[in-house]
Amino acid sequence: MKTELHPASSRGTADYGWLKANYSFSFSNYHNPARIHFGALRVLNDDFIEGGMGFGKHPHENMEIVTIPLKGAIAHEDSTGTKGVVNAGDVQIMSAGSGIFHSEKNASQTEPLQLFQVWIMPKLKDINPRYGQKSYLPSDFKNQWKTVVSPLGTDIDSLQVNQDTYFNVSHLDASKSLNYDLHGDKQGVFIMVIEGEISVVDQSLGRRDAMGISETTSISIQAKEDSQVLLIEVPMVW
Repeated sequence: MKTELHPASSRGTADYGWLKANYSFSFSNYHNPARIHFGALRVLNDDFIEGGMGFGKHPHENMEIVTIPLKGAIAHEDSTGTKGVVNAGDVQIMSAGSGIFHSEKNASQTEPLQLFQVWIMPKLKDINPRYGQKSYLPSDFKNQWKTVVSPLGTDIDSLQVNQDTYFNVSHLDASKSLNYDLHGDKQGVFIMVIEGEISVVDQSLGRRDAMGISETTSISIQAKEDSQVLLIEVPMVW
């Protein structure tokens, strides 16, 4: 088993006033040659956006983009004709493929927005752009892994993207344990503690700490207190 510890304090940071960002991997003006990607996982940004602010229309191509609002809501519009609001409790995907333009802004003029934006390098290039959005209840995550994103063509009730990646969320009660079996020996997992504290591979991870784990077929985590966890499984080669 191979592990990579990513303490929250080691992330890159940026403060633009209206946007405060934490970067798990090199992004924008933050460059760390030791933190370019974890397998096909290229970006995991932890963003705080002030009311009424956001990103105007801009392009993406050949990237699988997953957005998870943690607090507040996103006003979204893109060149596929999709326009709407993505609330906390929702998950949004965009397969940028051959090219897509979109804007994402805080849907509230007064309340802050907190979100994770995750980029996954695609399996196939130049596919037709796709958009998806799905809502979840807190009970969906209670003391279990809930798969919210999976590969195209799987029979899992989730959003689907153009890569062999699985996004899983769990809300664990204190002292609860969960196992996770990977989908093959060329896969790895990146675990981010959203809130709380867990133990994994004899290591304690607190709020926004993360760990990349590869060269194994299964892992086990235990909640040391009530915790929310994001587990992203990705190919280590693609």
